[in-house]
Amino acid sequence: MSGRILVVEDEDPIRLGLGDALRFAGHEPTLVADGEAGLAAATSGDHDLLLLDVMLPGVDGFTICRKARSARPQVAICMLTAKGGEDDILEGFRCGADDYIPKPFSVQQLLARIAALLRRAAPGTSARFQAGAVAVDSERLCASCNDKLAELTSRDVAVLACLARSPGRVVPRTELLTEVWGYARIAGVETRCVDMHLVKLRRKLKDGLGNLGADLIETVRGEGYRIGGAGYNSDAPA
Repeated sequence: MSGRILVVEDEDPIRLGLGDALRFAGHEPTLVADGEAGLAAATSGDHDLLLLDVMLPGVDGFTICRKARSARPQVAICMLTAKGGEDDILEGFRCGADDYIPKPFSVQQLLARIAALLRRAAPGTSARFQAGAVAVDSERLCASCNDKLAELTSRDVAVLACLARSPGRVVPRTELLTEVWGYARIAGVETRCVDMHLVKLRRKLKDGLGNLGADLIETVRGEGYRIGGAGYNSDAPA
């Protein structure tokens, strides 16, 4: 699936190389070299996906991400940056990023993850589904139960959809990496992006839905995740 992609990257070789790779893959890239121009384009443009560096002149990528998420809740956002520490990754997700890729990176892996983000954000592919007792709305990017509401990102929805397809089954991290994060090959991949994202998603569900949200996703140590707790045992309609 092709898309209109905004690339905000101040390093000329990386920015130009990304533009070439995206065009070759059938996308329509817009290349921006500084934070102020990136913020203006990210919040007012019609791009399908934002590819943001963090360390930028003028306005940093976290600020762009946060303001873009507020202005355009359904746009897909991917951070692509040399700031690959755990605190930086968590900050990216807190700001509203759907994915976070540290440099150096594989171009093929990046393209696969961009394709996965675009598929989930595409018009006409969204739907309402049940994750245990919780109703998830992919169009409104929210989860609801008993008149309570939790706001989600498109990545959150994709995680819940993957878990909800087989209620009660343990979904391995490798499956989430393939289906949600778009990894084409996972042999030898070492990443905690799944675990860190689940921490943030659980917090959102707990804050919005209370104990039911907190217990919705169960960790099976050494195996993966599943819809569990009160969410799985509920007799809510599927």
